[in-house]
Amino acid sequence: MPEGDTVWQAARRLHEALAGKMLIRSDFRVPRYATADLTGRAVLDVTARGKHLLTRVEGGLTVHSHLRMDGSWKVFAAGQRWSGGPAHQIRVILGTTDRTAVGYRLPVLELLRTADEERAVGHLGPDLLGPDWNPEQALANLRADPARPLGEALLDQRNLAGIGNVYKCELCFLLGVTPWLPVGDLPPALAAKVPVLAKKLLEANRDRPVRRTTGLRGQDLFVYSRAPRPCLRCGTSIRLADQGDGSRERPTYWCPTCQAGPAPRPGGLAGSGRGRGVR
Repeated sequence: MPEGDTVWQAARRLHEALAGKMLIRSDFRVPRYATADLTGRAVLDVTARGKHLLTRVEGGLTVHSHLRMDGSWKVFAAGQRWSGGPAHQIRVILGTTDRTAVGYRLPVLELLRTADEERAVGHLGPDLLGPDWNPEQALANLRADPARPLGEALLDQRNLAGIGNVYKCELCFLLGVTPWLPVGDLPPALAAKVPVLAKKLLEANRDRPVRRTTGLRGQDLFVYSRAPRPCLRCGTSIRLADQGDGSRERPTYWCPTCQAGPAPRPGGLAGSGRGRGVR
């Protein structure tokens, strides 16, 4: 599942393969850009911005893409067989003399002027893995809507950019609160830890092939995708429920013993859970 660390890794692979080299192949397989041709232009750099990828080329143009759930960029050496999926799932091909980058199943793909990149990513909050990271601003963004459940606020890329559903669940576990706890109910000291811990998690994983939050051998994650297995800390069965803001429901995992705050009742409403207060 692509999150900020995954996209950062994709940007690094693309940058290493393409930056400083001239494109000899350019093939956009979406109707809007079917006639676009970037051949003869050098790739300047590839940068991640939250979960967005910006591939900048000579002439003031940027290929903007977003992976969402199923998209991916694959890099192949000259003569190497492509293996990212069937040909009908390819959305764009960018090739140099020795490397070819192929974008599969990209739900967002556009060619825009580099000067207009803010139109695509200007709405994003501070990037957890970017040079614009600002924990104070991220915290202020999160606390701007105190009634909003923490899990939803963390997924809102306008607050801070880079957290997906996996980190949402793991971060809430490490904080000891459920994803349904209103942001305003977080004690100030605990609230201040949210952006700091989020950055620590993503930075620790941006160079790893397998995402890990536990530090335990053989157990990569505390709660995500572990229901109904026992909690690694207390042994209670991990719970699973959907959480969403109405636009999309996301599977959400938590430990009802280790995490304080509201949790869904039968029927999907958030209730008091086990009734423990937030420490």
